[in-house]
Amino acid sequence: MKGKLFLIPVTLGSTDYSYVIPDKVLAIVSSLRKFIVEDVRSARRFIRMIDPEFPIDDCEFMILDKHTTSGDIGKMLSCLSEGSDTGLMSEAGIPGVADPGSKLVIRAHSGGFRVIPLSGPSSIFLALMSSGLNGQNFAFNGYLPINKSDRIREIKKLETQARKGQSQIFMETPYRNMNLLSDIAGTLSNDIYLCIAANISHPDEFIMTQTVSAWKKEGFPDIDKKPAIFIIGENP
Repeated sequence: MKGKLFLIPVTLGSTDYSYVIPDKVLAIVSSLRKFIVEDVRSARRFIRMIDPEFPIDDCEFMILDKHTTSGDIGKMLSCLSEGSDTGLMSEAGIPGVADPGSKLVIRAHSGGFRVIPLSGPSSIFLALMSSGLNGQNFAFNGYLPINKSDRIREIKKLETQARKGQSQIFMETPYRNMNLLSDIAGTLSNDIYLCIAANISHPDEFIMTQTVSAWKKEGFPDIDKKPAIFIIGENP
């Protein structure tokens, strides 16, 4: 019998896992002994957090990141071929969304393996649902360009799409958040709405949506080095 690939959600950095991950998911994770992860240390730390008695030294951890080759993925799938249920774990949130895990998932489908997504937190969707912007028509754009001129050009494109009724979701490397906000303030029209959602599910969580004009008047929050999601849209 073929093994199943479980897509395991991870907290968004908070230690209060019971707030965002169901008990049934925790039980499934505790039953697994093979894991495919981005970083072994953080994966082991997460498992220890949810189950202090977990026999972690009896487990096998395989690394899947941006450097993983097609051949490496083939070796990972061999666990499923041998009948071992295996967990795919992101660094934070859910696997396969803004995450290299999608490379494994598509190969698992091609190999006829069952892929089982487990419920858990996604900063992208938590930000969207709390933004008040259009949740029926939206696009996730990932990271914007690092080069300033390219980034400004992309911000203008996102506003054009937002004007058509499609909420535009994007993110930035946390230490560049404030530079991004500066470019947003200097590029977007005053009447377009901007949602800033930072440190979602943390004690200092910040989520606010208002026009760019209002942001300029009140000032942007200090979200330097804090994981954040940004959404541009119009009042639905």
